[in-house]
Amino acid sequence: MRAMVLAEARKPLACKELAERDPGPSEVVVKVRACGVCRTDLHVVDGDLPRPKLPLVPGHEIVGEVVATGRAVGRFRTGQRVGIPWLGWTCGTCDYCRSGRENLCAQARFTGYTIDGGYAQLAYADERYCFPIGANGSDAAAAPLLCAGLIGYRALRMAGDARRLGLYGFGAAAHIVAQVARHQGREVFAFTRAGDTAAQALARDLGAAWSGASDDMPPEPLDAAIIFAPVGALVPAALRATAKGGTVVCAGIHMSDIPSFPYRILWEERTVRSVANLTRRDAEEFLALAPKVPIKTTVETFALDKANEALARLRDGLVTGAAVLIP
Repeated sequence: MRAMVLAEARKPLACKELAERDPGPSEVVVKVRACGVCRTDLHVVDGDLPRPKLPLVPGHEIVGEVVATGRAVGRFRTGQRVGIPWLGWTCGTCDYCRSGRENLCAQARFTGYTIDGGYAQLAYADERYCFPIGANGSDAAAAPLLCAGLIGYRALRMAGDARRLGLYGFGAAAHIVAQVARHQGREVFAFTRAGDTAAQALARDLGAAWSGASDDMPPEPLDAAIIFAPVGALVPAALRATAKGGTVVCAGIHMSDIPSFPYRILWEERTVRSVANLTRRDAEEFLALAPKVPIKTTVETFALDKANEALARLRDGLVTGAAVLIP
């Protein structure tokens, strides 16, 4: 099979032919129809995340068709459309797993990081960490739901019942979360890079009450803010924009250092918290909710061998919505 392979961090991916194999007892083999290009992929490729499996096939927003199953597989059949997300395996026995917090399992394995992912014609995955994808919508449109959507949904839950919600960094995740938030009756305030008129226009098209630069103050204090951009300096900016008792959620897996800031902008019971990975419960809830909203993703598609170009455009902030590879 053809795949884009990372041999060394901070080096371009190389197109290679990899050997196919039979699935393990609980594995499904999925013919990849689409794979989203996530900012986490960029952090893996750029060396921001430590100790990836090398060589590695990145990609963890996978939508495809089951073409083979292991002998113990019972949840899926050949021909079924499925999604494969970031969380690829957990131990099931540690305190975190047994308390419904498998996203924090110390032994967890992750698709496109410690397990080969979806920048390929085929992907291999444990059936327990895959999810059925309904027949409606294109594969490319569904791919961003598998991480941008799932992490965005978890971050939204961590923001509580905030009525006025700020989204910092209006890319793949935020443009999905904005739709869920509007469906729930919340007001959305979108913060982008200065001068990013395309992202600001997309935010307004999706029902945002206001859009502006990330260092602007919104017209009203926020009840909560979610930071998707990997920029630590946005934490004090979001705190300044947040009302008393509000929450600032850091939703990325990697962020530059947070600069020091005066205690007075944290005082009055404001909270800063992070989101790590996702649970299978998050996926089940979000994938059931998505068609009810209904979520419409904005995607820019690339051929598999253009993965480096897609990553470069994402790195430079040139993707509006989400980038998706089509093997």
